[in-house]
Amino acid sequence: MDLKEKWVASFEAFPHKDDILKDIRKEALSFFAEKGFPHKKVEAWKYTSLSNLQATDYSLWQPANEKTTLSPEVLHQYSISDCYLLVFVNGYYSPEMSSKTIAGVTVTPLLEALHKGGEAFIKKYFNTNTEKGDVFTALNTAFASEGVYIEVPKGKVVDKPIQLLYFNDRAETTCYQPRNIIAVGENAQLKVIEVHQNVSNNTATTILTNAVTEVFVAKDAFLDYYKLQNDRLTASLIDNTYISQEANSHASVHTFSFGGTLTRNNLNFYHQGEYLESTLKGLSILKGSQHTDHYTLVNHAHPNCESHQDYKSIVNDEATNVFNGKIMVEQIAQKTNAYQQNDNILLSDKATVYTKPQLEIFADDVKCSHGCTVGSLSDDSLFYLQSRGIGKKEASALLTYAFANTVLESVKIPALSAYINAIIAEKLGVTVDF
Repeated sequence: MDLKEKWVASFEAFPHKDDILKDIRKEALSFFAEKGFPHKKVEAWKYTSLSNLQATDYSLWQPANEKTTLSPEVLHQYSISDCYLLVFVNGYYSPEMSSKTIAGVTVTPLLEALHKGGEAFIKKYFNTNTEKGDVFTALNTAFASEGVYIEVPKGKVVDKPIQLLYFNDRAETTCYQPRNIIAVGENAQLKVIEVHQNVSNNTATTILTNAVTEVFVAKDAFLDYYKLQNDRLTASLIDNTYISQEANSHASVHTFSFGGTLTRNNLNFYHQGEYLESTLKGLSILKGSQHTDHYTLVNHAHPNCESHQDYKSIVNDEATNVFNGKIMVEQIAQKTNAYQQNDNILLSDKATVYTKPQLEIFADDVKCSHGCTVGSLSDDSLFYLQSRGIGKKEASALLTYAFANTVLESVKIPALSAYINAIIAEKLGVTVDF
């Protein structure tokens, strides 16, 4: 029995298979059973192989009554200062480790929110803006049980960022299926930081996280979302994020991909009104045999909207970075202003970059541009810095940091910016205080 067959068969023992989502779950499971894992002949997965993932015997869930041994020191190590914390351990929400209250904000475990809200809540929020052709979203939909619903009411400005922390400390090979719903009300403001981290004492433990997040940004609202991916090389992440924006809203997502053996980020923006702005920025720093794949979609479906994409990668050794970005401008979306850029630096002859920026434009009064570059550090610039007494490694790090700075300078949380800078210095092997 291969992994797909095992997962489909395991649904019969899934404790939530007959709950309020039972029809949605069964439909999603049937789709996954029919399609199976995507392969490299599928255009969207052309440069990313899942053969190693399929060869690993992941279990899909774990006992709910397991006690965690997560220490306060571990929590402190991965938490960003001056943030509200929502902590999950081994797939389950941990109220003991999370912030007790966030004034004026509704925070409810996923299944509780679904059952409280009933059919009206599900119809409004659950699986409404997802890509129905994505098999990993379907898999998550079938087995969704743990996650959180965050609601920021109209006019509320959340005073501190909310950090979502997902920890694994089990020794078993496990696939987690977190499912989150975030609703930012009209004229409200929210900042979110998301981290997935394997902290098992068994450093060889293999973990797969298949996450789905649905975000709803109402009129005049502001969302600033940061994904910090710096997990162990025994961890893989498939991340699907779907953002629905209404008129005059601004949604921004920064994705920092530093760790993990295989990372796939599917980021989808859907425009539901005029005069809104979408910002997508990403930075990958990869080495060894790491593989990161960014797949983005911005669907311009209304006039007078803007989107800005800026993705950069620094790739060393035999690592691979993929950028596959699409801007879709529908015929009605006149006066669209869309920008997309992907720049890459190769630090090794064996490093690989695949880049495919795309525009599909059906409107005639638009301002759209896209481009990509692949190159190496300038020998002249390195020589200039070394001639001023800067060591070669430090000179290389300074040039690399300068290259990445268009992504880094737009981070609006100072504590997070400092945290990321420390990670970058470690990745580049220097003690420079950027």
